[in-house]
Amino acid sequence: MRLFAPSLVLAFLLCGCAPAAHDLPPAPRVPPSAPAYRVQVGDLLGIRLYMAPELSEDVAVRPDGRITTILAQSVPAAGRTPEEIAADLHRIYAGELKNPELTVGVKTASPARIFVAGEVIYPGEIDYSGPPLTLLQAVSKAGGLRTTGDAGHVFILRHGSGDTAIVLSTNFNKAIQGRDYAADVTLAPFDVVVVPKTGISKIYVWFNQHFQQFVPVNWGFSYNVNPVVNNTRP
Repeated sequence: MRLFAPSLVLAFLLCGCAPAAHDLPPAPRVPPSAPAYRVQVGDLLGIRLYMAPELSEDVAVRPDGRITTILAQSVPAAGRTPEEIAADLHRIYAGELKNPELTVGVKTASPARIFVAGEVIYPGEIDYSGPPLTLLQAVSKAGGLRTTGDAGHVFILRHGSGDTAIVLSTNFNKAIQGRDYAADVTLAPFDVVVVPKTGISKIYVWFNQHFQQFVPVNWGFSYNVNPVVNNTRP
């Protein structure tokens, strides 16, 4: 896979140059690990204090993405890993306890969701529970590719660090044909899978139709889909 800035992706594609997926490594012996789990609204978290078990509790992530515990008020939780939340609680609890050793675990996870857009039979939102979906599983749940879909250039739009959007490119043909296991990318919650039409010149159309349609507006990051004009293009 290769990471692209969205504006650079459009610049390459609108010039008629499809960004080829990076040469992928040999198929691993075990499935690739999923991105670190990030807590969602509605998750039930188990907070456990070893030296003060009376303060252990289960708390739900509120609609505003925060949690409230016995000793902490309005701690940010949604979009963060359990380890990051535990570090915050440890700092807060240290003001009240001598040895606030604690852990934060996800007792019940809310259904995760991803979005599949473009040239698939049933584009839209996919809710799921359990292990993360792979690209092949997500496309299968969307009914598979249309005959007009370009399986050689499938894109995954992801919420990156610092509230930025990143774009991953992969050759889905290799996953379908079993030629490269690593091409079957493990997806993260809220990923947007986009299958463009064959003929990469149509990139700007589906970027506007599908990217803007399916990316949740509350993600908080910005992206640039302005077309790049190339006056030297024949």
